[in-house]
Amino acid sequence: MSTFEELNLSKSLYRAIVDLGFEQPTPIQSASVPVILSGRDMLGIAQTGTGKTYAYLWPILRDLKYSEQVNPRILIVVPTRELVVQVVEQAKALTSYSNIRVIGVYGGTNINTQKIAVIKGTDILVATPGRLNDLLLHDAVRLNSIKKLVIDEVDVMLDLGFRFQLKNMLELLPRRRQNIMFSATMTEEVDGIIDEYFTSPARISIALSGTPLENIAQECYPVLNFYTKVNLLAHLISDSEVFSKVLVFVSSKKSADRVFDGLSEQFGNDICVIHSNKTQNYRLRSIKQFEEGENRILVTTDVMARGLDLDRVSHVINFDTPAYPENYMHRIGRTGRAKEEGKTILFYTRKEEEAKRDIEALMDYHIPEMVFPEVVEISRELTPDERPKEVEEIKLKTHKVIESSGGSHHEKKLKNTKTNQGGSYLRKMKKYKKPKTRGDKNLNRKNKRK
Repeated sequence: MSTFEELNLSKSLYRAIVDLGFEQPTPIQSASVPVILSGRDMLGIAQTGTGKTYAYLWPILRDLKYSEQVNPRILIVVPTRELVVQVVEQAKALTSYSNIRVIGVYGGTNINTQKIAVIKGTDILVATPGRLNDLLLHDAVRLNSIKKLVIDEVDVMLDLGFRFQLKNMLELLPRRRQNIMFSATMTEEVDGIIDEYFTSPARISIALSGTPLENIAQECYPVLNFYTKVNLLAHLISDSEVFSKVLVFVSSKKSADRVFDGLSEQFGNDICVIHSNKTQNYRLRSIKQFEEGENRILVTTDVMARGLDLDRVSHVINFDTPAYPENYMHRIGRTGRAKEEGKTILFYTRKEEEAKRDIEALMDYHIPEMVFPEVVEISRELTPDERPKEVEEIKLKTHKVIESSGGSHHEKKLKNTKTNQGGSYLRKMKKYKKPKTRGDKNLNRKNKRK
């Protein structure tokens, strides 16, 4: 770990850091500052609470000089109003010995007041993606002078549905800029943004920090498919004395609902689920019931579990093997806290075997493999993702129709006999209706319109 002197910060910035009571930089700060100072694009993988806000503010503020220009030179995008306020406060504290202007903008408040403030001019603009998009549409802010872009908690933004706003912002930025991104978890969407908009970014991962591997007993099961995983999970958690407080991690909202639906009949009020498509009240109630012991099984996605301080979790079950090994470390860190012994179980299919090996390589540890219980039923039911692509079968059926009908003219007549059933999406929705009491935001909106 380096010292502040070794980070090569300016004197005025160092004075502000001393005033704030810092003694030495955290691992993410020590690793990030030199990369950002070099001007290279960077991706930092670190949990909330590791000091990553200062990790990007220090090197940005060191090179930022006084200017009277109106348009911002630094853009920092964060997912929530609370984080905007926090970043603005920290930036202002660090600029107490300089003349750098900082403004924060976010939704849920008067946009006209924020428009006036931004039009007057700022050096650093801290914004939520939704309000930034609003200001861009009103032509209150222009991004053509941005030299450095910071996207913090990008995984949360994407999970909250801000993909369009982020892409719109990225298209409007000048090509010559430095990109800095922080995320606690990695997803394919995050990787997609990096591939499209970043230039050979340095990747810094501090995901192992604070994860007490010596306190956590790990094991894994090879499983055939999704619904066999559901059967195995049901078999394990049926022992309520051993599996007294279980956190089940899944890779997506759809998977979370499928697991919940597959277990709710057997476990009833013992099980609850949270993801970003559930209403705020439903999520808060589920978390409270899990924490108080009313529910002993909580099914959740990686992003939704962020920031949850849950005590005495007996088991973390990785229902899906995470595609990024750092995410596994975040998950299992939910058990084995306060020097208590924790237990974690990983389910993996043949398709997920490579991801499992990546996890083991990151930990430098081979996860002990358990024998699949004979009493657990092997399911033949497949999810849409697991079903084989039926392209060849479709081609064969089409070819037979053309042959038997005597040519393209009759094939066209056959097409004309089909009726309009509202598209595949509407047909699926007629067959599949979610229960009205499970906190689904989209269903609630539909019922209100009725």
